[in-house]
Order: sequence, then C-alpha cells, then structure tokens
Amino acid sequence: MGDAVKGAKIFKQRCAQCHTVEAGGPHKTGPNLNGLFGRKTGQGAGFAYTQANIDKGITWGEDTLFEYLLNPKKYIPGTKMVFAGLKKKGDRNDLIAYLKESTA
Repeated sequence: MGDAVKGAKIFKQRCAQCHTVEAGGPHKTGPNLNGLFGRKTGQGAGFAYTQANIDKGITWGEDTLFEYLLNPKKYIPGTKMVFAGLKKKGDRNDLIAYLKESTA
C-alpha cells in the first residue's frame, strides 16, 4: 500500500481544512474521520450528511476509498464535498495508508 508519512502531508495540504482524524475530534465542514474504516457512508455520529451520502450504502475500506478519492462527486453524485479528487494513484495510496493509521 502507500506511505503514511507522505499521506500525512497530503492530508494536511488537501483534507485538514475540512476534516479531523483524532478520536473525539470536531466535525468541520466535513465529518471527523475517526473510525472511518468499516463504517458505512453517511453514518458518522453528529454530522449532517447529504441524503446521497447516506443512500450510497457502501462500507469504507481501502478499495472504496481508492475509488472515491479519485473523484468524490462521481462516486457519490449529490455529495456536498467540494474536493476535486486525487488523480495520482500513489497519492491516493499514501493518503489511505495515513487514514488507516490515524483513524483507527
């Protein structure tokens, strides 16, 4: 898989404006991502998800995140996430490696 150290840099640059990862961390524009792996879309406690996110019904894992992070609006039409995506496979793998460590 990817390099979590590189993934941490990508998270700081591209994700931290809207998301936190630590247990008990606050929701921002986007939800806190702690406990992300193994959770269904739109199920993080205390965050107002779009109906599209709730209805997607997939479980977050390496494979689903890899596809989602390429183009979030294509993967979940109607999501309010404005992030354009990460086109480079290596960047997505690095970010997923970081998320796997930091959200567990």
